[in-house]
Amino acid sequence: MNENLFASFITPTIVGIPIVILIIAIPSILFPSPTRLITSRLTSLQQWLIQLVLKQLMMIHSIKGRTWSLMLISLILFIGSTNLLGLLPHSFTPTTQLSMNLGMAIPLWAAAVITGFRHKTKMSLAHLLPQGTPVLLIPMLVIIETISLFIQPMALAVRLTANITAGHLLMHLIGGATLVLTSISPTTASITFIILTLLTILEFAVALIQAYVFTLLVSLYLHDNT
Repeated sequence: MNENLFASFITPTIVGIPIVILIIAIPSILFPSPTRLITSRLTSLQQWLIQLVLKQLMMIHSIKGRTWSLMLISLILFIGSTNLLGLLPHSFTPTTQLSMNLGMAIPLWAAAVITGFRHKTKMSLAHLLPQGTPVLLIPMLVIIETISLFIQPMALAVRLTANITAGHLLMHLIGGATLVLTSISPTTASITFIILTLLTILEFAVALIQAYVFTLLVSLYLHDNT
């Protein structure tokens, strides 16, 4: 129990060289491109799920917004597979790093906002000032809406980081408590083990839900600007 609680969040290295890039590239192996005319059941299921999710994401978009379909489906597949692989024992989850999540959120948010100001300048500026605002409140509301606009990518990144990190910490704490209680009170250890099992199932769901929420919010930002 002397292990650092945050040891699993430290970036792994080999000979002092960080291997995060290698870890990030691993999920791409799980989604191979079909090379046969008749695909396997697993590939067919994978393509069906991708089409289902893509249809849900693109339902609200215009033709211009649908040009982002490849980007959005790649994003949800990457985050979801990374979160699931991070639940394996002795693994590292890149999405627990705020820097990486900001690296995904800021460019996507900036691209959506720039697209809006480029193609729908008046409507994008109108979002900074609600209709019917009293003249005296205009400067304050413009500042508030501008700040809220720039907070959006931070909220995206912090939401993903906090949910994934909290789940890993909780599993670590309950797992350590179960290990200690095994020699003290087997009955209590059995109860904590059941709780740990249920929490693990919940974390599998959270891993997929957070990937969907992150991508959905990016999609909504894009919808507001196209």
